[in-house]
Amino acid sequence: LDIAHPRFPFCTGTVSGDSALGAAYGTAKSGTGIAAMSVMRPELIMKSIIPVVMAGIIAIYGLVVAVLIANNTANDISLYKSFLHLGAGLSVGLSGLAAGFAIGIVGDAGVRGTAQQPRLFVGMILILIFAEVLGLYGLIVALILSTK
Repeated sequence: LDIAHPRFPFCTGTVSGDSALGAAYGTAKSGTGIAAMSVMRPELIMKSIIPVVMAGIIAIYGLVVAVLIANNTANDISLYKSFLHLGAGLSVGLSGLAAGFAIGIVGDAGVRGTAQQPRLFVGMILILIFAEVLGLYGLIVALILSTK
């Protein structure tokens, strides 16, 4: 880390921070639904853990891009490359935050609904996949930006 390049810590902080916030929210919100559902139907706990796992994957996206940005810096980094790193960090960070929020809300409502009507499980999984893809799109854009 070079003092002459103050943009570097902001990029990696944005990547890991926002992705982790999204993953934490998704985990907490889905976990609340699982805890409420497990009182009525304890046999569905392991089946209902899928939203928590999917929310955790969002943080891994941020970690991957943060490592790429950290390994891709040098003392003679240009302003253009710094802004590409910033864009990559914002891309994966904000999309991870949005995906985590979506996974948390869908996971909470889906788990509670599945406890009452088991046929809702497949629909919940499909919606969770679409919410996870939001984070994956941000990862793809970040990979393109960070490798330029």
